[in-house]
Amino acid sequence: MKKLLVPFFILGFQIVNAQCAMCKAVVESGNASEAEGLNTGILYLMIFPYILVGTLLYFIIKYKRKQKI
Repeated sequence: MKKLLVPFFILGFQIVNAQCAMCKAVVESGNASEAEGLNTGILYLMIFPYILVGTLLYFIIKYKRKQKI
């Protein structure tokens, strides 16, 4: 199964364009404040899944420890 997925990911990596047209236009415009705002927005979007998963893992571990006692 893994042998079939490797070529897919290699070929898929070359085809995919990861930026939307608006994000690309903002970055290419050369306006530093807008590009900085875009980077800040990306960081905010990136941190929330980690917070949610961390909170979920905390409660799972807490529940598992309570079951052992």
